[in-house]
Amino acid sequence: MTTTPTTTVLRAWPALLPVLFFVLCVLAPPVNHDVAAVLSFSQRWLAGERLYVDLIDVNPPLIYVLNLLPAWLARATGIEAVTALQACLLAWSAAVWALALRLRDPAADGPVERLLLAVLPGLLVFAAGHDFGQRDHLMAASALPYLYAAARRARGEAPRGRIAAAVLAAVGFALKPYFLGIPALVELAVLLGCGPRRWLRDPVPWIMAALWLLYLVSLPLFFPDYLSGVLPLVWDLYLDLSGLGPVDTLRIHRVGGTVLVLAALLWPALRPTTRPGGALPRLLALAALGGLASALAQRKGWSYQVLPLELFTLALAVLLAARRLDALDATRRIADRGLVALLGLVFVIWSVATTETPRNELTYRRSATAGLTGLLKRVAEGKAVLVLSPQVAPIFPALNYAHARLALRTMNMWILEGNYRTCPADGRRYRDIGEMSDSEFFVFRTVAEDFARAPPAAVIVDRYAGIPDCNGVPFDFIAYFSRHPLFAEAWSHYRPAAGWYRFRLFTRAD
Repeated sequence: MTTTPTTTVLRAWPALLPVLFFVLCVLAPPVNHDVAAVLSFSQRWLAGERLYVDLIDVNPPLIYVLNLLPAWLARATGIEAVTALQACLLAWSAAVWALALRLRDPAADGPVERLLLAVLPGLLVFAAGHDFGQRDHLMAASALPYLYAAARRARGEAPRGRIAAAVLAAVGFALKPYFLGIPALVELAVLLGCGPRRWLRDPVPWIMAALWLLYLVSLPLFFPDYLSGVLPLVWDLYLDLSGLGPVDTLRIHRVGGTVLVLAALLWPALRPTTRPGGALPRLLALAALGGLASALAQRKGWSYQVLPLELFTLALAVLLAARRLDALDATRRIADRGLVALLGLVFVIWSVATTETPRNELTYRRSATAGLTGLLKRVAEGKAVLVLSPQVAPIFPALNYAHARLALRTMNMWILEGNYRTCPADGRRYRDIGEMSDSEFFVFRTVAEDFARAPPAAVIVDRYAGIPDCNGVPFDFIAYFSRHPLFAEAWSHYRPAAGWYRFRLFTRAD
């Protein structure tokens, strides 16, 4: 009887329990703050605001284009936007899993490895936990079918489904320029494996390159304001916002610890082998090294930026373990499905030990996000809210859950953070208008003008400004913007209404 990919997955049912654990976590609130913020911006774009003019963010446009689908679904059907987004992500997850199963060659694997590779896509997709849906997560998961296909292409095969895998991976890699090192390393390995003549005739690298070229050409045609207005802000302010260098990033425990594990796995992964499926560990190792390069290049050390390095390293570790168990003929003593379930638990142990999953989900009702959501639903549900804060969370997803719209052109006050990394030379707390950079004056002017033109239902002010004190004087957002007469006049109509965590909520008095 022929064993189909679906029956192989079902046969490994104990290993699906860790996948189910992660699925429950990613569907429970709160949705990731950055994911929620991007969705909100796409909703505003769909409603008529102009991307990179009325909506200023450092992300290239592709992620906003992709989020137009859940934004449109929410508007067309009336369902919650977050629910529409989760439905789209689940559909994408199923597509990734199905495509990976189609591209795998089970005849080349031992019994434990065969079952592991059938459930590995589910583990890799859903193990992101609270970072589910982040751009780095979308890239890593979208890359897995491409890696499965590349392992067969490296030995001269042309597996069915490789074109779809190439398109999916190309979109994932295009989300950030930092990701392009991964396909460069993988294609080099494929080239060395199958030879130049066969590689040059392979459509996969050329389809990916063509898609990236089309995307690059689309930027000046459809998004000129990103090139002329946002990229200069990225170079001048955003890249140095954290102040971390490569060495500082390596010192972050999640980065440094994973690098040590990866270093221990490199030799067994990269050593020459003649076995039919021998290329996949090598490709996972190269993808992990590309993930490390991406994390170091982004210079922030944020959890989602480390995720590709961690997920590829975990996948490599359990794959090598499965091969070792097959070599020891461990299935004579323990059922292969039980061994695969134990390997799946490695992802759960990693998640509980190093990430915010399931802690965020279990403590949500007592969280700042839930408290802020409750306040917004009482005073500004479905209305505009001005938020003066240096951070995205917990403002998002509280705004999403309250169906409120951010009355701000940026997601937070990151442009002010970049302009006030150091104190003004004369010791004053705030610069005069004539001393402001173009980017600082843009924020100063647009916040005041937008506030006065369309006063929001509520204003949220963060006590934490994310800006160093100067001569012992903290940065105060209200004091800063009240120097503009339009802001000062509009602000005079607002009164304190409530407080939660470090946030103060103000509402209109008239």
